[in-house]
Amino acid sequence: MNYIFLFIYFLFGNAPTEVHTLTVTINNIKSIEGAIEIGLFDKDGKFLEEGEAYKSISVVVNSSSESVVIKNLPKGVYVISLYHDKNGNGKCDRNFFGIPKEPYGFSNNFKPKLSAPSFENCAFNLTSGQSVTISLIN
Repeated sequence: MNYIFLFIYFLFGNAPTEVHTLTVTINNIKSIEGAIEIGLFDKDGKFLEEGEAYKSISVVVNSSSESVVIKNLPKGVYVISLYHDKNGNGKCDRNFFGIPKEPYGFSNNFKPKLSAPSFENCAFNLTSGQSVTISLIN
C-alpha cells in the first residue's frame, strides 16, 4: 500500500479529494469592451448573493467569444452566473425593476422569465473534466 496515501489519510481522516477542470465558454458577446464577471456557486443558499461565490473570475473581453479554464474543482453540483460589465463599474447595472441592463447568462443557458432563476434551474453536476457554453442574454 502507498505510504504517502496512508500518511495523508491519517492526517486528514479521509482520502484526498479528486479535482477536475471546468472550461467555460461565453459567446454572443456583442460589444468588445469591459469584462465578463463570472461567479461559480456551489451552495443553493448562497446562490446569486454578492460576495458568496465559491470562485469569482473576471475575463477581459477581446472578442465575441471568450473562454476561461477553472482548475482544481472538487466534484459536485455547481451553478454559473455571469454578466458583461461593459462600462467597467464593477457591478451588473439594473433597471428600476431589477432586471439587468447589461448582458448576462446562467449555466444550462437558463433564461429567466419574471424572476431570478433558482439554483436547480442552472445546476450541473461536475464529475470529471468538462466544458460548458453560455450564450449571453442581451
